[in-house]
Amino acid sequence: MNTVETFRTGLEAVRAHRLRSGLTVLGITIGIAAVILTVGLGEGAQQQVAAQISSLGANLLIVTPGSSTSTAGIRGGFGSASTLTVADATALASPTVAPDIAAVAPTVSRSETLTAGTANWTTTVVGTNPSWLSVRARTVSEGRFLTQADLTQHAAVCVLAPTTAQELFGGRDPVGQTVDVAAVPLTVVGVLTPVGASGSSNQDDQAVVPLTTAATRIFGGANRDAVNQILLEATSTQTLSAAYQEANDELLALHGITAPASADFSIESQQSLISTATSVDRTLTVLLAGIAGISLLVGGIGVMNIMLVSVTERVREIGLRKALGATPRVIRRQFLVEASVLGLVGGVLGVGLGLVGAVALPHLVHDPIAISGAATAGSIAVAIAIGVVFGVYPASRAAHLAPIDALRSE
Repeated sequence: MNTVETFRTGLEAVRAHRLRSGLTVLGITIGIAAVILTVGLGEGAQQQVAAQISSLGANLLIVTPGSSTSTAGIRGGFGSASTLTVADATALASPTVAPDIAAVAPTVSRSETLTAGTANWTTTVVGTNPSWLSVRARTVSEGRFLTQADLTQHAAVCVLAPTTAQELFGGRDPVGQTVDVAAVPLTVVGVLTPVGASGSSNQDDQAVVPLTTAATRIFGGANRDAVNQILLEATSTQTLSAAYQEANDELLALHGITAPASADFSIESQQSLISTATSVDRTLTVLLAGIAGISLLVGGIGVMNIMLVSVTERVREIGLRKALGATPRVIRRQFLVEASVLGLVGGVLGVGLGLVGAVALPHLVHDPIAISGAATAGSIAVAIAIGVVFGVYPASRAAHLAPIDALRSE
């Protein structure tokens, strides 16, 4: 029996028992679809987290102050001290001091209530400089952003994020309108382009004002040179580590700190956030894929069970083929073909079901599912491998039947 005839005979045997073959294929189909969807959910989550963190700014480094201790001995968390100043930000902006830092944006922020006519809205007011737009990788959809002149003149102007503008002005054009913040009237000079939420904060719900205006006219306080954060933009992804080291060394020198472990500030990069979040998502993906893999194991056992039943039912056929000259190798190949066909059909149907699920499920669970071509092709290969691996024992059993014993069976 040649190879073509072997394949034809194997296909005929599968078609001869459609219901039984269909139930066997169903187990593999469900397993493959489950693996594709769970891995796709994990990869989609990783991509979503990376996109959300990256939306905060390109090649971003975030410098935050250290912790504070009250007179009663109560220690605040990181960021509670006032150890970062505008002077620190000015020093880091020097190309001589930090050649790998492209832009620096010191920020102060606080929750304030904005009023426009009869409408009011509580949001985060951010005081910063014109570099904030570049550092945060934002753009302006209407009007303009803050200028150096606004910063120098302590100008009473602001730029609204789209959600804030909508809540205060509805469908009206906010540019040129006035909003009151802490009894200070500010003229709206621009509206930011929407970027959506990022983690626990909504980047589309804030008001940006000149740093000098925020410090002297809105927030006030005893230490008006202190800032909550200093945002740094590296010149490129490749220079991110160098920019980190330059910023760290300069701040240690400015603050007179000789032991890095005693630093009164911390620097965090987007890459570290992405790595941490991706690591967590990858662990969950492996866990879910492992659970889905159990269903593939069950499907493989189903293939073995059906093939053993097929061998038992076709003992006389096997004996007759051997009596006519079929070698054990030919018999083994015939049953392996049948098992492979079951695996292939189950794999193709499983991939199809997985792709349909990848399109439909995001509308129900509101989470993205990323499907790669390599994973899809790999799933089909795994399905065929399952058919072959779990078909080896039944095929070997059929190949080793003695012709005389097979012909005698009832």
